[in-house]
Amino acid sequence: MSAKQPKLDRRTQIVEKATELFALKGFGPVSIKEIADACGVTEAALYRHFDSKGAIYRAALDAVATRLSDEDVLTRLEKEDDIEALLKSLATHIVTFFTADPAIQRLLLYSALEGHERSHTVFDLIRGRYVRFLKKQLDAMCETGHIVEKNNEITARCFIGMVFDCALGFSLWKGMQGKAHTPSEVIANNVPIYVGGLKKG
Repeated sequence: MSAKQPKLDRRTQIVEKATELFALKGFGPVSIKEIADACGVTEAALYRHFDSKGAIYRAALDAVATRLSDEDVLTRLEKEDDIEALLKSLATHIVTFFTADPAIQRLLLYSALEGHERSHTVFDLIRGRYVRFLKKQLDAMCETGHIVEKNNEITARCFIGMVFDCALGFSLWKGMQGKAHTPSEVIANNVPIYVGGLKKG
């Protein structure tokens, strides 16, 4: 095996290491030298793959999409016509995934706090997709008479926001909120509240 790392692998390594640093510190404090050191390469070698720190950051944000792995879940839930099962499954997926990979949420927070040019794109990619999915499902359930008519965009935004806040609590704010509750406890407590306000009868 050659000691020289292939170009594609090196670029991937740079993106992965930079993602870790950006998720830990945000965009501003991370330097090109720090990224190069984390990759075990010189700054000159790093510039052979990216022309600026901004280009690395954009690549890191773009790479987030490949980590979400939610297509199978959303495809399955498209056929779900029970509101409680839909909300419970969606909440469980979001909390489980984003608790296991808090770097994605950190990137979302830092890009928004720093006012980065890609912050809207990151938000749309990470949270917007779930809001749009849930709104679409709620619209369909309204049309078939499974749930009462509400402002489904507001409902979807608030539900997804609550779930993401729970995921943040489990992964980023451990020990800062008093008594710790498990994800299953939170989901079992909160989903019926939404269901009660949406289900007919």
